[in-house]
Amino acid sequence: METNRSCKQKLMTKLGRGLSKILSKTIKRRREEQKTETPLQIPSSSLPSEPPLQIPLSLPSEIPSLSLPPTNSTMSSKHHRTSPFSFPRAQSTVLPDPSRFFSPDLLSAPLPTNSFFQNYCLNNGTQAEYIHPYLIKSSLSSLSLCSPSRYHTPAFIYQTFTADLTISSTSDPSQTHQISAYHDLSITLDLPPSLRFYLVRGSPYVTFTTLSGPTDLSISTIHAILSLTPNDSCTKYTLTMNSGQTFLIYSSSPMNLEKSNLSLLTAKGFSGFVRIAVLPDPSYESVLDRFSSCYPVSGEASLNRPFCIEYNWAKKGWGELLLLAHPLHLKLLSDDSSVTILDDFKYKSIDGDLVGVVGDSWVLKADPISPTWHSMKGVSEDGYNEIASALRKDVESLVSNPITTASSYFYGKAIARAARFALIGEEMGCTDVIPTIQHFLKSSITPWLDGTFNGNGFLYDKKWGGLVTKMSVSDTGADFGFGVYNDHHYHLGYFLYAIAVLVKIDPSWGRKYMPQAYAMAADFLTSSKKSGAVYTRFRCFDMWKLHSWAGGLTEFADGRNQESTSEAINGYYSAALLGLSYGDTHLAAIGSTLTAFEIRAAQTWWHVREGEGLYEEEFARENKVVGVLWNNKRDSGLWFAPPEWKECRLGIQLLPLLPITEVLFEDTGFAKDLVKWTMPALERDGVGEGWKGFVYALEGVYDKTTALEKIRGLKGFDDGNSLSNLLWWIYSRGDDCEGLVEGIRCCWYRQYGH
Repeated sequence: METNRSCKQKLMTKLGRGLSKILSKTIKRRREEQKTETPLQIPSSSLPSEPPLQIPLSLPSEIPSLSLPPTNSTMSSKHHRTSPFSFPRAQSTVLPDPSRFFSPDLLSAPLPTNSFFQNYCLNNGTQAEYIHPYLIKSSLSSLSLCSPSRYHTPAFIYQTFTADLTISSTSDPSQTHQISAYHDLSITLDLPPSLRFYLVRGSPYVTFTTLSGPTDLSISTIHAILSLTPNDSCTKYTLTMNSGQTFLIYSSSPMNLEKSNLSLLTAKGFSGFVRIAVLPDPSYESVLDRFSSCYPVSGEASLNRPFCIEYNWAKKGWGELLLLAHPLHLKLLSDDSSVTILDDFKYKSIDGDLVGVVGDSWVLKADPISPTWHSMKGVSEDGYNEIASALRKDVESLVSNPITTASSYFYGKAIARAARFALIGEEMGCTDVIPTIQHFLKSSITPWLDGTFNGNGFLYDKKWGGLVTKMSVSDTGADFGFGVYNDHHYHLGYFLYAIAVLVKIDPSWGRKYMPQAYAMAADFLTSSKKSGAVYTRFRCFDMWKLHSWAGGLTEFADGRNQESTSEAINGYYSAALLGLSYGDTHLAAIGSTLTAFEIRAAQTWWHVREGEGLYEEEFARENKVVGVLWNNKRDSGLWFAPPEWKECRLGIQLLPLLPITEVLFEDTGFAKDLVKWTMPALERDGVGEGWKGFVYALEGVYDKTTALEKIRGLKGFDDGNSLSNLLWWIYSRGDDCEGLVEGIRCCWYRQYGH
């Protein structure tokens, strides 16, 4: 048997010939095709006869839109573009009606289902959202803002809403607010017929403008007003209250703001824009004064290069634009950004200090990562026999233990588990097991794609624009809320992983089912907002927080949430692999880029390190990893387990165990601290063997020998994991492992990230 190293070297040498020629043609053709942004579409079923490329492709240095192409990137120009594949139409009885809150001109396009403003279009639309640095709540005919207070215990951190200031006008109280526009970094919220609010994320000001000429304004508070002091031109007022807070109120023209009673300010016949900012420190007043005349009306994020996200804000007024950056922004801000950082201008936030940044365009760069099929450093030959033995038994069990669940989540985990066997066999040289796996994957996946699966299947919901399942169209709890757009990147990520592997080992099947595969990827990876799009833009990924949200169309007091960052990473990583299997550089670029940012966000906010100062020390001492992270809360508990089940918290931030896990847990010191923190929980009665397996896997990052012995003693495994996968992981740890490159940050297209 040839060594792992030599096999890889020969493969790379063979496939490397002509790669430059292929890439230059692909890039040239893509630039010609995408002079304008193209909505994510699905390839034609008329596909090329040659098998797709099966190696990581170098990505172009510039990608105009990172929209997925409507045709396979390896297709020649003679293949015509067709309409995207559509699963059968859903008739949901559980989805809310968006027409109450969205402007009519927005209803013809797919709508966001996991956004930072989702509460504003659910139920009565009156639940607050955290739009940093303010909690903002609409009461339909008024809008309240809060500079939140932060509370913490060893178990959780949260911010409380208090209606510090409530703004209203002569709006009809029977009307609801209306979302007239939304963007990656902002939302425009109207209180018809008088007021329009530009709610821009990270703005130290809350900005609104009048819509219908001179308007009577009222600004009320639950606190007692101590003083209201105007400047000479009556375009700035300083408001102090018995809460100890000071607010600055700026206007574009003189405003006759008067104190009507102890808690109410009024202004008659005002026309123009108003900006309100809390003053957390008296020294900030000169800064807020200086930038008060330039206000953003919208903010967009664009992905023009791999591993880069660029922010651009549309603005009005005059002068420079002042916004706030969270800690991850500050880590990733590139020298390409023409901005000025105000280190001494800070607002408190549940996500860490928000720091002032002056400039209307930012560039954020993440470290490049590689969406590799196999372990990044290779498998030690010492483990070949043991892994091969376990692998053969695991593959045999596919025949004797068919999948019995109809759940889209658990079914996805089962097929992704089987797909791991194929890649382990490929890496180990045990190619004789692949035909059995190939047959299993084909027979298991195909019914979900052609609609013949008994008991469940994917459907298309036109009301919001996305996939749902048969089980979830009449039950909000079925498939973990998939029918109300919860956890789409989790469920579909597992399916895409299995599909990517099957396409890799069975190109003819891949050509046949490429339209369905792309439709599934499109559900949460569409990048376009142009008319004609079938799915909403980046359904789960938050371009400002730089990680994903779950939650879907369910109202929560603390906004959207996400529990399992590792499953989110799996979703984007699997999409990148699908791009590799089809030779599609755009899909590989989108998946790889979002994977890189999701990893950095997980390491920033979910992985808790004492002494960092991001969270209070009593919380940091008790929690090495967050359970559920909310937009406005940090919780040590899980949806399915109490805080003391630490093995579940570790496991849900680790599974599934994949090559990309090496990057997620590249910090060996943190991995060691996390395992040490978790180990006492394994002494509890009833701890599942599957959860133990994940703890031991992470222990293997720094102590292979001990972890290996523990894994050998396990009596069971998580339904998405296996003995062969755990052994593969352990034997691919350590400096003695064979590989093509050093370190875990290997990236064939690293040069394009800088």
